Amino acid sequence: MSDPSTLLPSSHHHHNHHVPLIQGGATAPSSSSTTLAREYRKGNWTIQETLILITAKKLDDERRLKTPAACSTSTTTTRTSGELRWKWVENYCWSHGCLRSQNQCNDKWDNLLRDYKKVRDYESKSNDNDNNNNKHFPSYWTLNKQQRKEQNLPSNMVFEVYQTIADVLQRKQTQSQRQHQQPLAIPLVTSSPSPLQTLPPPPLPPPPPPPPPPPPVSSTTPVGSERSESSGTEHSEDDDDGSESKRRKVKNLGSRIMQSASVLARALRSCEEKKEKRHREMIELEQRRIQMEEARNEVHRQGIATLVAAVTNLSGAIESLINNSERHGQR
Repeated sequence: MSDPSTLLPSSHHHHNHHVPLIQGGATAPSSSSTTLAREYRKGNWTIQETLILITAKKLDDERRLKTPAACSTSTTTTRTSGELRWKWVENYCWSHGCLRSQNQCNDKWDNLLRDYKKVRDYESKSNDNDNNNNKHFPSYWTLNKQQRKEQNLPSNMVFEVYQTIADVLQRKQTQSQRQHQQPLAIPLVTSSPSPLQTLPPPPLPPPPPPPPPPPPVSSTTPVGSERSESSGTEHSEDDDDGSESKRRKVKNLGSRIMQSASVLARALRSCEEKKEKRHREMIELEQRRIQMEEARNEVHRQGIATLVAAVTNLSGAIESLINNSERHGQR
């Protein structure tokens, strides 16, 4: 049971059991539909059954990832106390024609993962050797069953099943990473000095008119006046630089807030688009299920009509036979 079989899917019309319906494609069936006794199919898994199991596992992963963020407290409590994870997978498989139990689904999924990892590791070695022009590791898909057994590889892995499992694991990893991403925090503005402080100072005010020429004895007086003017100019330059730095800090803070708001808006819009896409997919799955149900009902109706016609013909033949025997007896 570790390898998916290459047999064609067999018909299950001889099982007269009520099939629980999966509303919306990815929602759990009602508990009343799972209380009926089920006759599970045994033996090797067909490719169709394997693909149904992989689809159920993918939908279950999506359902469990979005449950904590989307459900209320009462809904979460109801789902926690309801059917288990693999029971949900069993119900999905059962409603799509894969008549397997939850234990069979669990064991089969473990075997599929084990076989997938073996093939994936071997294919990575094969690709590396292809780059080095080494033929000791040909591709898994070019090997026959005997060669696969010699390499300790699964003998019946189908490429379609391999690709589907790879897609499910990749999708699960991507969704987990998105769910665990932390919200963007607005960066704080540090008190580091602004680069604008290195700008040249504003131009000095025009100098006062030159005083009358002093006598030679008081030659030190202009030097003292120049020092007082220089200290006043430096003080005004410091005030201008401080106010300019504050304005720059406020402006940078506003721009960063706007950037964070735009990133948050894009994330919300992307989330809404994905929700809409999932809703459309669920509607399509429901429509397909209804079409399959209608086709099955039509087949049953035609079968009953054929049976009624056959019984009618048989009764007419018996009646004519009785009439003929009575005529011969009277003669």
